[in-house]
Amino acid sequence: MTPSPTSPSALLEFLRTSYPSAVSSSACETDISALSHQIFPSNSYTDNEKIETSQWLTTSSRLATPDEDEAKHAERLGSLNIHLSTRTTLLGSKPSVADVALYYSLAPAVKSWSAEERTGEHGYHNIVRFIDFVQNAPLFGLSIKDEDKVDIDLNDVKFVHKPLDAKEEKERKKKEKAAAAAVAAAAGGQSVLPIGKGKGEDNSKSSKKEQARDAAAKAEDKVKSALTGENTQQPKKEKKEKQPKAQKQPPKEIPLSPCLIDLRVGHILKAENHPNADSLYVSTIACGDASGTENTSEYEGQVVRTVCSGLNGLVPLEEMQGRKIIAVCNLKPVTMRGIKSAAMVLAASPRLKEGEEDSHKGPVELVTPPADSKAGERVIFEGWAGEPEGVLNPKKKVWEMLQPGFTTTTGLEVGFDMDAVPQLQGEGGGQKPIGKLVTASGGTCTVKSLGNAVVR
Repeated sequence: MTPSPTSPSALLEFLRTSYPSAVSSSACETDISALSHQIFPSNSYTDNEKIETSQWLTTSSRLATPDEDEAKHAERLGSLNIHLSTRTTLLGSKPSVADVALYYSLAPAVKSWSAEERTGEHGYHNIVRFIDFVQNAPLFGLSIKDEDKVDIDLNDVKFVHKPLDAKEEKERKKKEKAAAAAVAAAAGGQSVLPIGKGKGEDNSKSSKKEQARDAAAKAEDKVKSALTGENTQQPKKEKKEKQPKAQKQPPKEIPLSPCLIDLRVGHILKAENHPNADSLYVSTIACGDASGTENTSEYEGQVVRTVCSGLNGLVPLEEMQGRKIIAVCNLKPVTMRGIKSAAMVLAASPRLKEGEEDSHKGPVELVTPPADSKAGERVIFEGWAGEPEGVLNPKKKVWEMLQPGFTTTTGLEVGFDMDAVPQLQGEGGGQKPIGKLVTASGGTCTVKSLGNAVVR
């Protein structure tokens, strides 16, 4: 059959054609993300790999959308091309249903690409290689006629990116190190020694002569002393008393303040049920992190964090999709039922009355930033400006001490009430009792209907 990605049902039919024993006739579109193990039974998949597979399925469906913005489409292709530059499959070397879905989505487009688009200097070399691998590898065993495959000439390469030569790279680093040593020696008024030689090798002859002269002089002094009874040796120099080393000052204690908590606007790109916990969602959230930041990954060309939140059953899943939230970004990451969570989503819930136990039944409302705010924008409480900690030390319990001050007002604005934090009593210093949670432009974070509520 000729791949023509138009809908998830068309993809499902393509999977049935290639894997009739793995994809039953009763399987529906929502089952696609769980088909990897049935199609490739010799492979097992971790929870993180299952999440990643689901994310790539979403990407493949978006790449097949004909009316997608051209710039966004090119951005997705560029990100995918970079991802595949060091991988055979989307998961690295392990096959998954996402590989088949991506092939199904992209094959028609790759067919129409020019040679320059395929293998030119700015072409998608790695995507073309991936397409050729998936359609021909016995590992996938796709049921495609030869005439329906993408015609790829492996010898028609318009531009070859020069691979990094390990020997040349080593030599280059060696020269850079030698040059840096020469600059440092010149700055210190020292003569530069040849690489691989030390002072002892250059001055070995002169130092031996000096040692011989010193030994002869000492012998002569001993003879004179024995004949005259006089001590001709120079008096020994008195040893200088060593000054005690200055003790290192203990690190300066940073005053307790809500500014230590890294609160940012987050954009939920995708949310789904946790595969191992009924009460949890797993969200893919853009928080404005730089590429390569620890505990982040890339999704649809954006740097994202994976975040687990206990909102399943309290906030409808459809309300989690594509919305902006406030994220706590400097808590130490924790693994929740097999998936590492690298942030926390702020939400409000009613304040418990005295003696009342928390039944965790809600209602719960997500904290909403201003509509014009952007992912990664920092938010602070008015009157508590300052820089956040890198990662909060769990032993110092900073979040646990400050969280009781997180509240909503009767006007449904999110704020910080220092009177609710015992450790801050007497530390007012002219600061407002309740500081609103605001963006740099002054917009206030709010909730939908819960006034005088707890925020956590």
